Amino acid sequence: MSLTSFLNKKDVREKFREEYPKPRFDIKKEILCPPLTQDYGLVGTSFDYLLRFYIKYLNTKAITKQWVAEGSLKLLELVLEVNELLEKRKPLKNLTFVNKELVVEKLFKMLKLIEKRYAIKNHKQKIKIIKKHYQKAIKIISNAKKNYFLFLKNGQINDNLIKSTLLLAKLDPIYRVSHITKSYNIDGKDIEDLNNLISLVNPDFFKANEICLLNPTFGKASKLVGGADADLVIDDKLIDIKTTKKLQMHRDYFNQLIGYYTLYRIGGIADMPSQNEIKKLGIYFSRYGYLHLYKVKDIIDENRFTKFMEWFKERAKQEF
Repeated sequence: MSLTSFLNKKDVREKFREEYPKPRFDIKKEILCPPLTQDYGLVGTSFDYLLRFYIKYLNTKAITKQWVAEGSLKLLELVLEVNELLEKRKPLKNLTFVNKELVVEKLFKMLKLIEKRYAIKNHKQKIKIIKKHYQKAIKIISNAKKNYFLFLKNGQINDNLIKSTLLLAKLDPIYRVSHITKSYNIDGKDIEDLNNLISLVNPDFFKANEICLLNPTFGKASKLVGGADADLVIDDKLIDIKTTKKLQMHRDYFNQLIGYYTLYRIGGIADMPSQNEIKKLGIYFSRYGYLHLYKVKDIIDENRFTKFMEWFKERAKQEF
C-alpha cells in the first residue's frame, strides 16, 4: 500500500471530503510549457528529479534522501539473491536484510509482470531479464551520479543531466510497483520538454532561509501507509510537484496535501528540527511556473484535528 492507494479508498475519500472542504481555486493562467510528447508520467517523474537537483544546487545544505532509482537497484540485487537461494533450496534465514517475505513477494510479482510483458514462461529466461536490467541500472545510476555532482559544481543544466533524470525515472517503477520497463530509449522531445520546464522555475520559490528537505519521510507515520515521502520541505512549507497539462486543484491533490500534513503531525518529518513547524501546504504546477500555497490554519480546524488523526491511524492499520 501507499498513501495514494490509501487515499483512493472510497470511505477514506468520503471522510476527507467531509472533514476538509476544498477551497475554490479560481486561478486562470496560460500554460507556458505544453507537453511535447505523450510521456506524461515519465516526464513528470523526471522533472521531480531535475527540480530536486536544482534545489540542491540553490541550497547547498539541503538534506537529501536516497533516490528511488537507487532503491530499485537495491531491490533488483535482493530479488536476485533470494532467487538464487530458492533455486538451490537453501533457507532464507541467513539473508542480511530484515523483510525477507516482502522481497520474496516482490520477486514473484516481478516475474509475473515480466511474463505478461514479454510473453515468457521459462523461469531462467525471466531471471536473465532481471539480471540484464540490474546491470543496466548500475550503469544508469553511476552515470547519473557523475552528471549530478558535476551539475552541483558548475550549475550547468545540459542534455546529459536531463537524459539521466529520464533514465532514473524509468527505474523508479521497479521499486514502487515491481515493474520493469521494456525500453531505455530516450525521446529527444522529452529532453526538450524538461529543458523548457526547468527554465520556468523561479529560484525565489525554492530558496530556503534555514530548512530544505528533499524527498522527506514522516518517521514512524510513513509505515502506517506502507511508506510515504513528500517532494519538498522549504522552511515552513511542504510542497508537492505536479507536471500536469491543466491548472486545476483536483480533489486528489488536495487530499494528498492533507494526507502529508496528517502524517507529519503523527510522526514528524525526518531530519526536520522539532521546533520547525509546517504552516503552509502547496503545489508547484511546473507547466505554469506557478506555486499555489494554502495556510494550514485556513484549511484545517485544529479543534477537530486530533480526532481526525486517531481515525486516520486506525483506518490505516486496517489496510496495512
